Amino acid sequence: MLFNLVNFGTYLNKVTNFPIDKIFSIQSSKAFESQALDVFRYQAKENKVYSAFVDALNIDVNKVESIEQIPFLPIEFFKSHSVITGDVEGTETVFSSSGTTGISQSKHFVKDIGLYDRSFQKGFELLCDNITDITILALLPSYLERDGSSLIYMIDSLINSTQNTDSGYYLYNHSELYQKLQVLKQQNRKVLLIGVTYALLDFIETYRVDFPDLIVMETGGMKGKRKEMIREELHSLLTAGFGVAKIYSEYGMTELLSQAYSRGDGIFECPAWMRVLIRDTNDPLSYLIPGQTGGINVIDLANVYSCSFIATQDLGKVYADGSFEVLGRFDNSDIRGCNLLVQ
Repeated sequence: MLFNLVNFGTYLNKVTNFPIDKIFSIQSSKAFESQALDVFRYQAKENKVYSAFVDALNIDVNKVESIEQIPFLPIEFFKSHSVITGDVEGTETVFSSSGTTGISQSKHFVKDIGLYDRSFQKGFELLCDNITDITILALLPSYLERDGSSLIYMIDSLINSTQNTDSGYYLYNHSELYQKLQVLKQQNRKVLLIGVTYALLDFIETYRVDFPDLIVMETGGMKGKRKEMIREELHSLLTAGFGVAKIYSEYGMTELLSQAYSRGDGIFECPAWMRVLIRDTNDPLSYLIPGQTGGINVIDLANVYSCSFIATQDLGKVYADGSFEVLGRFDNSDIRGCNLLVQ
């Protein structure tokens, strides 16, 4: 693999002796469940916030024998508490959500930034085996204009990994982006354009691109800039505007160190160390069968030093193969930056 941003061998045991390598070596459902239970027991003991939450539910940690029995921490705790597993000291960075005026930000205290590097780099392999073969263009104004964005950290690293001088960011300089796309199309280059949803719509209102091989990836929703759309309507506009057959999507958030990706039709796939479960909206400790709509619970084992078991405010459905859709949000929940398209 061509990612060389971190010497992974130097940091795996930097924070604790937790066997990080096992998380990124998962190759089966059985191995995932075994590692998830190990992480649960570790966090239930070493994470003060999560431990108190587990105790409040009167759950005996020693009797939890399946991932369905693991309690999921409501994502709102990342706004009101420091969700850290182990000693608070030694935090390397803090990622924060964009939020909106009057709404408190979520904060993710990252004790080992190398762990995030490893997670998003391996996760990106789902889309691109050889990153030096691709040019990454990023249209992410809302993220570039603030500090603490985990998405910008990730895109910075991926752009650097392309070793390509044509890779880079665009803010509101749409004419420059248009010209760059025209040149890259003529050169038959493989190009990924990742953009916050409203900015992609802003771009195609002025410029139309007929670039069938372009990979267009939307992320981040409308950020209060535009009216929310159903996915079919949004993707119809974007496919027409860029001259492509389908639109890719990224599902990620401040509170996670891993991402899921969709290659089209809004169907997301997780890396091997991440899994989505669908909880019953009327009974949050119960789970629904594949194909039914409910609240999205995420297991992200890369969150070993924060909390790996998060109950989001997103609505969705999971399928038998583990892929999932995001269908909207619970009523009265905050606007978030992770593909919050209502259907």
